[in-house]
Order: sequence, then structure tokens, then C-alpha cells
Amino acid sequence: MIARIRKSMDEKEKGFTLIELLVVIIIIGILAAIAIPVFLNQRQKGWDAAAKSDLKNMATAEETVLTDTSTYSSVLADLTAAGFKPSVASVDAHAAVGTGGTKYVLTVCSKSNFSWSYDSDAGIPVKGAACVF
Repeated sequence: MIARIRKSMDEKEKGFTLIELLVVIIIIGILAAIAIPVFLNQRQKGWDAAAKSDLKNMATAEETVLTDTSTYSSVLADLTAAGFKPSVASVDAHAAVGTGGTKYVLTVCSKSNFSWSYDSDAGIPVKGAACVF
């Protein structure tokens, strides 16, 4: 009985066939084709999140300036003096005050090469056109 088991083990082929190896390589390739674009988009999402965070921080600083001086400011230095600290992701930031000083519009260009705007009337960041450097 033991001799028969040993003989059947010796006669078995060991290893994988070429077809099995090709199927595994194809499956790995399909998974990589799905995963790589997802990972590349995460970087852009991080830059955009930092730009939106900068907009909210600028809006808070703008409201601080309003509390201190009774008017909104269109000068970025005033926002910086009120506590706004830009993140690394914001390449360029602008503040503009509407007519009569009753509203403001803030704009930030993120490293993903898109501009983000914050209108005090709307109260949410909105993705804009591509930035020009």
C-alpha cells in the first residue's frame, strides 16, 4: 500500500503549465490597469482638498477682518494679518470684495492646475477653470 502511494506521488507532474502562468499574469495585469489610475487620482484629490481648506480658512479670516474693521478686505496681507496661513498646495490666492462691501469672492489655484472659488453668498467652494501661471 505504501509502495503504491509512493509510486503515484513520483509519477505526478510537478509545476504549472504555461497556460496557468499566462492566466495568472493576465489577471495581475487587469488588476494593475484598474488600480493604477485610482492611485494617481488620489494626489490630485489631495491638492484640491488643500485648496478648499485654504478657501475656508480665508473666509474665516475675511469674517475676522469684517469684525475688526467693519468692512471686508480685498488685500491678501489683511487676511494674513487676521490669521490666514496658506498651505503648500495653494499656489496663488486672491480676495475680491463686491460692490458696497457686502460680499466677497475668494480664489485659490491648487497644484492640480484648477482654480477654486468661494463666494460668500453661496458659501461653498466651486471648481473653476484651469489656472494660468
